[in-house]
Amino acid sequence: QVQLAESGGGLVQAGGSRRLSCAASGRTFSNYVMAWFRQALGKEREFVAAIRWSSGITYYVDSVKGRFTISRDNAKNTVYLQMNSLKPEDTAVYYCAAGRPPFRIMDRTRDYEYWGQGTQVTVSS
Repeated sequence: QVQLAESGGGLVQAGGSRRLSCAASGRTFSNYVMAWFRQALGKEREFVAAIRWSSGITYYVDSVKGRFTISRDNAKNTVYLQMNSLKPEDTAVYYCAAGRPPFRIMDRTRDYEYWGQGTQVTVSS
């Protein structure tokens, strides 16, 4: 049974940092793309960042470039999202996802097969 278990969410002040973790289990993800999406209250789920498990190539939405970093630890089968310089508009439920999207098209939710339960990140001003 495939599981993606997120952790690390919480309350943080604007300008602060937070690291999210996504522990993956149940299958081999070596040919998968691992991604983070987020969904703010009343809004659609949006792409944040992705990483190709095999090559480590990363992708980011423009609004987080230079502030967020996605990485993976092969030994621990875990993907991380390091979030720095957080803003109130980063407040959302953050979801980990795994899939095999088309080349260079990382931001469509329908291309991801597996999803975690989400973790809330709240940034106070």
